[in-house]
Amino acid sequence: MDSIGLLLSGAALFLNGLMLLGKANDKNVGVFNLFVGVFQMIAPFYLIIVSDQTNWVLYEKAAIFLFGLTYLYVGVTVIKGMEGTGLGYYSLWVSILALVYMTIAFTRYGDVVNGLTWLLWAFLWFLFYFINTQERDITEYVGKVAVVQSWITLTIPALFNLTGVWGAEEGLYYMWIAVLSAAILYFIYLGYKLFFNERRVLMK
Repeated sequence: MDSIGLLLSGAALFLNGLMLLGKANDKNVGVFNLFVGVFQMIAPFYLIIVSDQTNWVLYEKAAIFLFGLTYLYVGVTVIKGMEGTGLGYYSLWVSILALVYMTIAFTRYGDVVNGLTWLLWAFLWFLFYFINTQERDITEYVGKVAVVQSWITLTIPALFNLTGVWGAEEGLYYMWIAVLSAAILYFIYLGYKLFFNERRVLMK
């Protein structure tokens, strides 16, 4: 069920990215966010009930709620046409928690892929905070980041898990470290281009 949640989250994030890029209708995407958000709230409750409920199991399942509440919040905000400051500051809070998950992935589990994934999610949630609370318009940049992350941190890893490929191919783990690292460099490049172009416009 965790993998199914990741797969659906990938779809929601992909649509959210397209919405930010102006290629998908806001309210249509908002409705899909509600569908995924409800699933991502129900699934962890079930997984917790059938688990041994040790602290680390609860810690892992709690992460699903972060996604579920985000998608519900996005869906309601978009459909109702609400001001996004509440969503923005919630996203800031989640981005800080994501850094905690990243740290534990590196230090407790020694899982580089999971650590880099949480780093990327922390960055994305921080961007959601930025576009909902700050006046500077970086919507196109956030849309591109969201679309890329929807595939490399959610959709494709979920498919790897669902098909049993992830644990069977050791080389895939190291390849995915390279993929995630390349994505980080790509986002830095896009950010530099955005900053450079804006600075050049201001200097004219």
